[in-house]
Amino acid sequence: MSSHGTPPAPPPPGGVLWSEAGDIRMLLTLPAALTMQVAHPAVGAGVDQYSVFRTDPWGRGERSLRSVQLWVYGGEAAAEEGRRLRRLHRTIQGTDTRGRHYHALAGPTYAWVHATGFPVFVHGRRYLGRPYTEAQERQLYAEWLQVGRILGINDRDMPQTIEEFWPYYRKMLADEIEATTVVRELVGVHTPVPPPDRGPRPVRLLLRALWPVLLPPLARFRRFVTIGLMPPDAREALGLPWTPSQERALRRFGLVVRAVVPVLPGRLRYLPLAREARARAARTGAARSGLRR
Repeated sequence: MSSHGTPPAPPPPGGVLWSEAGDIRMLLTLPAALTMQVAHPAVGAGVDQYSVFRTDPWGRGERSLRSVQLWVYGGEAAAEEGRRLRRLHRTIQGTDTRGRHYHALAGPTYAWVHATGFPVFVHGRRYLGRPYTEAQERQLYAEWLQVGRILGINDRDMPQTIEEFWPYYRKMLADEIEATTVVRELVGVHTPVPPPDRGPRPVRLLLRALWPVLLPPLARFRRFVTIGLMPPDAREALGLPWTPSQERALRRFGLVVRAVVPVLPGRLRYLPLAREARARAARTGAARSGLRR
């Protein structure tokens, strides 16, 4: 709640997140952010013990993606989604990989889950779009703080300026994050993943039949974008290898993405909640984002 007792509002139409969060390129950056989240010993332990990501990865991913979209495009539903997540995490507690008691909603722990999105957005943009200007980066951070408030994170647990964020972030890399069991699974190429269980039945049956052939290259691609779109200092802190040839391949891949995605029709470029929100904004004359590509 705000100081006046009203629910925090989502980031505004026309803002940086309004342009970014619903663009399909965001799907490429999510694995890096998720991997950084579970690199925190408490978060990794909670996900290892409580999450269904191993048995229901497609459902888990679909729910997570919808949640992220609601934070930005949900309007009044954004605050309710934040409350729902807090209810969901209320009973998640235990002992982390360092023998410390944890609770999923402890301020510093929950704040790290939120914090990872900002450096991943900034780093990923350098490959998948035009790098942010200084003003856009500051605006993005201000909007990301607003998302944190929607999630119920106290301002005291979130660095309030970019100048405060980067020392906090570097300290977390140095003192807290590690290659947890879940990190190793998320970047592994031999991690078992069941075939998709959503979509038209003929498609599901076809994917099930082809899954032994499709999974290995998909797993290698997932590892490639997860490590490549992770900020280099986080990658180094986790001991994840990245070669000059991989860097060149990522830059080539980024050039293709930057050329193709901006010319796609809206129904292909934007995720469903973003499309709906953009249509509403167009009808009401809300500001359009100035970000390009």
